[in-house]
Amino acid sequence: MGLDDRKLAVLRAIVEDYVSTQEPVGSKALVERHQLGVSPATVRNDMAVLEEEGYIRQPHTSAGRVPTDRGYRLFVDRLSRVKPLSPAERRAIERFLVGAVDLDDVVHRTVRLLAQLTRQVAVVQYPSLARSSVRHLELVPISTTRLMLVMIADTGRVEQRLVELPGPVPADDVTDLRRLVNEKLAGARLSDTPPLVQTLVDEAPPELRPTMTTLATVLLETLVERHEERIALAGTANLTRGGLLDFQGSLRPILEALEEEVVLLKLIGETEPSTTRVLIGDENEFDNLRAASVVSTGYGPGATIVGGLGVLGPTRMDYPGTIATVRAVARYVGELLAQN
Repeated sequence: MGLDDRKLAVLRAIVEDYVSTQEPVGSKALVERHQLGVSPATVRNDMAVLEEEGYIRQPHTSAGRVPTDRGYRLFVDRLSRVKPLSPAERRAIERFLVGAVDLDDVVHRTVRLLAQLTRQVAVVQYPSLARSSVRHLELVPISTTRLMLVMIADTGRVEQRLVELPGPVPADDVTDLRRLVNEKLAGARLSDTPPLVQTLVDEAPPELRPTMTTLATVLLETLVERHEERIALAGTANLTRGGLLDFQGSLRPILEALEEEVVLLKLIGETEPSTTRVLIGDENEFDNLRAASVVSTGYGPGATIVGGLGVLGPTRMDYPGTIATVRAVARYVGELLAQN
């Protein structure tokens, strides 16, 4: 059954009041606090319908009602107007991120900022190498038979590998090798590099071919192998006052889930470009997180998504404010990466 505008307005009022007061909401309070333009009896009837349809429920013996996961979902999909950030909040985000010195610093500042602004648990995925491009490859001679290969990605990630050469290589040859690999690979997506690396070997001058073959093996390991995706986490202390205890009686299941990087990557690392994903309660595929909601989005330079970020908190969270904050922080981080 579709809900009419008045019942939707009652549901919105219940969600907003419950989020701000953390107390079950009664019809009398709704009439007093919101200009619903109808009598308490009408509001009670509307609440009865909302309860029957599974959007609100009555906890224990309380006279008031609280939203269900289904009620929150309808609120997020149809009713929540994303709260615009205040100029002060925007300036705070900009100032906090603009002083970052390198990629690690960007990620750690971002995760701390998200946790502070939303008062939830914040999760940020490091830019994924699988979605990055090669900015530059540096070859640093350590001895005549050993090189350090340094790969710098367009997201600021740096990977280093030691290359043991088949024999002594003169400095001029190292210069030639550096030029050849950068001409072929600079600007290429990491996922597109394997055939290019093979071409480097095929096209190498005879005197450089043995060295290039060895270098190609290390290049493939550096550019193609699935690297351990890394995650930064902040704000777990926020769980203790987030209301998650209401349902679980214990935070242990949630803390255990947060220790699993695979779980966190699944929660925030699969978000589509320019969309904000909201998973509410039972929509989480992980049993331990059924009392929680997750708001996440992808971030990256321009239209390229290189990682995900988001927050996890109780289902009773300020969805409009949280969605706005997650989007804004993702946009600023993307701009920062684009300037690098």
